[in-house]
Amino acid sequence: METRYPNPDEYLSYYDGSEGGMYPLPRLVAEERLARRAVACPAKYSEYTPCEDVKRSLRYPRDRLVYRERHCPTERERLRCLVPAPAGYHNPFPWPASRDVAWFANVPHKELTVEKAVQNWIRVDGDKFRFPGGGTMFPHGADAYIDDIGKLIPLHDGSIRTALDTGCGVASWGAYLLSRDIVAMSFAPRDSHEAQVQFALERGVPAMIAPPPPPRLTYPARAFDMAHCSRCLIPWHLYDGLYLIEVDRVLRPGGYWILSGPPINWRKYWKGWERTKEDLNAEQEAIEAVARSLCWKKIKEAGDIAVWQKPANHANCKASRKSPPFCSNRNPDAAWYDKMEACVTPLPEVSGAGEVAGGALKKWPQRLTAVPPRISRGTVKGVTAKAFAQDTELWRKRVRHYKGVINQFEQKGRYRNVLDMNAGLGGFAAALADDPVWVMNMVPTVGNSTTLGVVYERGLIGSYQDWCEGMSTYPRTYDLIHSDSVFTLYKNRCEMDAILLEMDRILRPEGTVIIRDDVDMLVKVKNAADGMRWDSQIIDHEDGPLVREKILLVVKTYWTAKEQGQ
Repeated sequence: METRYPNPDEYLSYYDGSEGGMYPLPRLVAEERLARRAVACPAKYSEYTPCEDVKRSLRYPRDRLVYRERHCPTERERLRCLVPAPAGYHNPFPWPASRDVAWFANVPHKELTVEKAVQNWIRVDGDKFRFPGGGTMFPHGADAYIDDIGKLIPLHDGSIRTALDTGCGVASWGAYLLSRDIVAMSFAPRDSHEAQVQFALERGVPAMIAPPPPPRLTYPARAFDMAHCSRCLIPWHLYDGLYLIEVDRVLRPGGYWILSGPPINWRKYWKGWERTKEDLNAEQEAIEAVARSLCWKKIKEAGDIAVWQKPANHANCKASRKSPPFCSNRNPDAAWYDKMEACVTPLPEVSGAGEVAGGALKKWPQRLTAVPPRISRGTVKGVTAKAFAQDTELWRKRVRHYKGVINQFEQKGRYRNVLDMNAGLGGFAAALADDPVWVMNMVPTVGNSTTLGVVYERGLIGSYQDWCEGMSTYPRTYDLIHSDSVFTLYKNRCEMDAILLEMDRILRPEGTVIIRDDVDMLVKVKNAADGMRWDSQIIDHEDGPLVREKILLVVKTYWTAKEQGQ
């Protein structure tokens, strides 16, 4: 039976480094101890993901995979300690070597390496392993598989830039798209293959933990140029096509959906899939019917790959279809704990059948700096084309300043995975576009969340996030974290230490944090940071010492669970 404490909101879960483990302390006492000196969590928490904790998920029903959704700890359950790196942890291999080799100690999940042995994952010298970039449905390697897709849709002319990979595995598809100037948001749930997303991030590839729907995917409408499923095992045809309806919401007008694996090419594989011909044929026919109901056009089915295309607008679709109905009076971009509905998200109105709904995009790389259609059409409150251009130039200036004061930027391969906690219009990521990094642009749900659509129209990727909660990623997955006014944004919403501990959890040892904020706020942040095994210093704004906004530069020190004697 769970122990009950009086006024549970006034107690926090705290660990003092003793063998007694976690226990509740009054809030003020726990916060004071954290500020004085944060201690390490027990070694068993080295892979802790607060909102995808396996033990907590077992409290929830399995119907429609509800137990795999985000279930974040309460204030009393929240850890007030530093998540340790596992014993033997190494800094990852630099990109592009990291795409194909990783340290076993960094992702010590023997079960997954055993299961992936059929895909030729190789343990080398006992302390690292290599994997060839293949997959169940692309045994000749991801490059060859992508070449096959390129024969069906235009992957090489810059018209396709953002991609979504559902049930991504270790994100080999996304890893090999990067050399073609296509950036994929890869996701998979934390399931029996619990380390897949962690492997992807260890490789230096964008990825997040995400459950299959029923909640909406945490991206705005009309975000991705293509979406992909390779044996992702999502039942696309069930629940009135609810899952494909959600793909339709996040797919841009004219975007592509690619499916390989069951039931595609079932005539060849049905015995190996241990299913009947009749069952597989019925599933494919049901998927085809849902696609037609969305007004998608099937481009081609060639070998193991089938491709559909979403219409450029709904001008003809509204007259030619009967169900599912179009959604009414619902924000198409709302996607933070928003449930899906069996209704089609309507595209913006057009004046003619040949017009692209919402506005056509420039090809990559021109779209990075071109005025996004959402801004030119006035759908982002308070942002004009002039303001967008000024924001782009401002962030170029700020990034030049960062590079002038942070020596690590000069070290080849030092940074790969970058997180922007308050991305705005994506200016920070755009200013880094020529560097060998990728940026996860997070848009806080408490601010102007309409800007995430702009981020995608620029050819960048990101997600919504409430920083009072944990991020859907593993520990030690980012090399550089950028925080612009995050602590001021959240000062009346949750405790500063909760955000700092989450930053520490997801930052690699010897990783860097850049925090911009008002000087009074930064002094408070620094006082807490100094108790967290961070080396920090406050420096002046790029415009000089008279500006109240300052910059706190932080480096996380290197330590592991073994060094704590745990």
